[in-house]
Amino acid sequence: MLTATATGVRAASVVTVDPGASWLGFMNVSELPANGGAYVFGSPWTVTDLPATFSGDVLTLAPNSIDDPAEFWYVGGGGPGAPGNKIMNANVYVETTGVYVGQELTFTGIVLNNTLTDEYTARAFIKDFAPDYSSFNVEFADLVDGVFSISLETLADPNRHVQFGFELTGPNVWITDVGAKGIVQITGIPEPSALALMALSLGTLLAGKFRSGPH
Repeated sequence: MLTATATGVRAASVVTVDPGASWLGFMNVSELPANGGAYVFGSPWTVTDLPATFSGDVLTLAPNSIDDPAEFWYVGGGGPGAPGNKIMNANVYVETTGVYVGQELTFTGIVLNNTLTDEYTARAFIKDFAPDYSSFNVEFADLVDGVFSISLETLADPNRHVQFGFELTGPNVWITDVGAKGIVQITGIPEPSALALMALSLGTLLAGKFRSGPH
């Protein structure tokens, strides 16, 4: 996680995909669109149950599989080839309170590959929550191969919660069928690249200062 600030202007920070950060998990569960799409429930989940796993510096996201053959989870009951009966919105993220407030936060990384089928979407996000989580501002970026970068100007309240991370949305799938649905693999921007971004921002700031000076 890398940060940069400049005196006299709106503070700015850059964060990336850090396997050493304290990653959290949350799952939102909804009915299939064919069944009306109503929200069913949401609750904290362990990161590996989403599933989201780190191998070294690489984060892998995959469609969720529920180890329960009940018809609540699978159309006609669980088993090989059984369609999922719920839409799973899996969130893996880092959350801070009062840290990245009142500034421009940029979240960046590299998508190494995205082989998900069309049933699934995967996005990076930054969310700026009210102190009681009743509302939030958000920016998203679709995870396609290559570098992603999103920025959000957060509100200046030390009690607000800022999250950055990823979501994968789509139907749950029986465990033996997960491999055919694809994965997303993401890694962080190496530190020299982040430092170069900071240097560019500082250079822009100084250039503006000189242009606005006495003539």
